Amino acid sequence: MATKAKKKVNVKTATKAATKAKPWGGRFTEATSELVEEYTASIPYDWRLYPYDVAGSMAHAMMLAKTGIITKSESSRIIRGLEGILKEIASGSFSFSIELEDIHMNIESRLIEKIGPVGGKLHTARSRNDQVALDIRMYLRDEIAAIHDLLGSLQKTLVALANKHQEVVLPGYTHLQRAQPVLLGHHLLAYYEMLERDQDRLEDCFRRVNVMPLGAGALAGTVLPIDRKFVARQLGFGSVSENSMDAVSDRDFAIEFVSACALIMMHLSRLSEELVIWSSSEFGFITLSDAFTTGSSIMPQKKNPDVAELTRGKTGRVYGSLVSLLTLMKGLPLAYNRDMQEDKEPLFDTADTVSLALSVVTEMLKGVTVHKKAMQKAAEDGFITATDLADYLVRKNVPFRRAHEVVGRAVLRATELGCGLGDMTLAEYRKLSPQIDNDVYDAISVKSSVNRRTSYGGTAPVNLKKRLQTLKKMR
Repeated sequence: MATKAKKKVNVKTATKAATKAKPWGGRFTEATSELVEEYTASIPYDWRLYPYDVAGSMAHAMMLAKTGIITKSESSRIIRGLEGILKEIASGSFSFSIELEDIHMNIESRLIEKIGPVGGKLHTARSRNDQVALDIRMYLRDEIAAIHDLLGSLQKTLVALANKHQEVVLPGYTHLQRAQPVLLGHHLLAYYEMLERDQDRLEDCFRRVNVMPLGAGALAGTVLPIDRKFVARQLGFGSVSENSMDAVSDRDFAIEFVSACALIMMHLSRLSEELVIWSSSEFGFITLSDAFTTGSSIMPQKKNPDVAELTRGKTGRVYGSLVSLLTLMKGLPLAYNRDMQEDKEPLFDTADTVSLALSVVTEMLKGVTVHKKAMQKAAEDGFITATDLADYLVRKNVPFRRAHEVVGRAVLRATELGCGLGDMTLAEYRKLSPQIDNDVYDAISVKSSVNRRTSYGGTAPVNLKKRLQTLKKMR
């Protein structure tokens, strides 16, 4: 598998004196405008596809020799030349030229410089259209694998945090209003489940990415006796594209990847929002590590959750990339159109953003301090076990709708008395329903509320313990 490339490189800008012949220049009589050179070049960003372009070219050269289209000696010379170019780019000594437009022509031009005219045989039976489709698919395979691993690391951190704080209770919220008491571990593992779906989506996306397009040519295939399945085996692809026109014009797989990443960022943003709220003075549920917060330039007392806030902000950036790609592709007729050159920057930015966000959030969570007493105090809200009171009446054979009404009146009465449900006298309760007895106080305690929720997937400690045991085995 090719090595990922993300470092910055220098690209020579177009000059008026530039007269390098274009690979397509045979039917042109005028030199390309300097302005057009700058406008149409993709090498300032697609240079990072170089390991995949070289790997694809090596496999293509091997196939050309296998099928007798070029000699084995020519193939060996081409491969040795490509190996040298790979080292040059990796070391930073390679000189990228904007006049050569893209990574494909920069590498091919250098190959011809190194080994002579035989280097020009490499492009036999392929087009830049199928070549770039191959490079992007190979790039995405690596990115999907890396992001999949980062999701696993974040899940592992969530499991460790949930395991460490198994007994901690806090309010669960709906509409950002205190609703019912839940275990902190149960709350954290809700994000584990979100990330599990993210992993599933990436795995499913990988299957559609892992289709080999090389050999489709510009759009119609080739008359030469190529062996596409051989190339696919060399590059580790699971299958070969069935339709040459679709192969060069398809970017569904890229859009699907960015869509999966948008969901990942949405989940990270939701988690970040809770970290921001929980770390505020109003909540005081957690303290974020100094290493993952910043201060104010004017207010000395401030400790700002900037990392979490930036994660929320960068979510919009990934959403923008998704809309960009969808908009890019929506009006394109078959087959390849130059508009598709604009797919790479949002794709690269998405992969970079998601990878960094996952790494940062994982490390930030490792340094979170949980304030158990503050969470417990909030969970003792006077009405947070109102549903438990209704369930208590249901167990006394009161229809739920009737029980709901009784509890509503109980909340109203407690409000008038200035107390919580647990502080109301039995006499007051009996005015509301004769089915209420002394055992009501145990039923509406926070501890009882949490312990009783043993339904599959519920917040009960026994459920949390069992789930954590399962996850530890899985990991």
